[in-house]
Amino acid sequence: MQSLFRHRAQQAALLLALALGAAAVPAAAADYPDRPVQLVLSFPPSGATDVLARAVGQRLSTALKQPVVVDNRPGAGGAIGMSFAAKAAPDGYTLYLAAVSNAAIAAATYNSQPASLSRDFVPIAGIGTVPHILVVPASLPVHSVPELVSYLKASPGKYNFASQGAGTLSHLESELFKLRTGVDVVHVPYKGSSFALPDLIAGRSSMMFDSIPAALPHVKSGKLRLLAVASEHRVSSLPDAPTVAESGIRDFRADNLFGLVAPKGTPPQVVKQLAAVMKDVLASPELGAAMEAQGVQIKYTPPEQFGRMIGDEMRSWEKVARAANVRID
Repeated sequence: MQSLFRHRAQQAALLLALALGAAAVPAAAADYPDRPVQLVLSFPPSGATDVLARAVGQRLSTALKQPVVVDNRPGAGGAIGMSFAAKAAPDGYTLYLAAVSNAAIAAATYNSQPASLSRDFVPIAGIGTVPHILVVPASLPVHSVPELVSYLKASPGKYNFASQGAGTLSHLESELFKLRTGVDVVHVPYKGSSFALPDLIAGRSSMMFDSIPAALPHVKSGKLRLLAVASEHRVSSLPDAPTVAESGIRDFRADNLFGLVAPKGTPPQVVKQLAAVMKDVLASPELGAAMEAQGVQIKYTPPEQFGRMIGDEMRSWEKVARAANVRID
């Protein structure tokens, strides 16, 4: 009798422990989020990443019923912001808005990186693409890509190109341009578009691949001249702007992929919840129209497919960096 009582007591204790353990995870998921969410990005205010982060963050905040605080942490080709996000607690309260193409390039060009987009994060959702455009100072006597190539080839090494920073997409696009055209121009890196554009407008740099949200206002004001878009296809908001490939530069494509990721170890149920919320957020016609007006192509991509796209970008830009012999200490 005593043995039977002891056996039943052990069973009861085991069932209670299992019940408490099972209840803990759903309760945590049900409570998420119960405080503000931090959205980290690797670029300064006013650039494409910042414009996208604030537009998406505002709607994400409404959907989650919690503030979403945008945290700009620029520098080191995106490594500062990425490293900060990677080291954050994997609880869903720190998210990283990844400029995937930029991260792939940094991984391929920097000799060491404190964090890896593919190893240290889990994908939540692809957000879309933010194509770059090739712009030159309005004072430069060129009006097309072939004219720019001829102009630069006439004085090898005399001119330079600006970029958002060493190891960024803005940098490697120009390196790819050099590979495909044979022009000899010198790289001058900045800490983001907001720092590079004044020198480009003043003519201290001769060309730059930059985001549409950052550069287009200066094109419209007549301070910069738009020559081409860097993406594979034309941008609907700039129907008259040819692609670089259409301008005669073969095998040139630089689609700028963006998406949301979380530190590795973030609970799967939180990732699933965020992916579902992002799908709803990105389905907003108002968001799509507002972003399209600035050259941002909104498109939701589920976690697994987005993860594969990250891998594809890593391999693609590794090839370009190797061919251009770009390595950064």
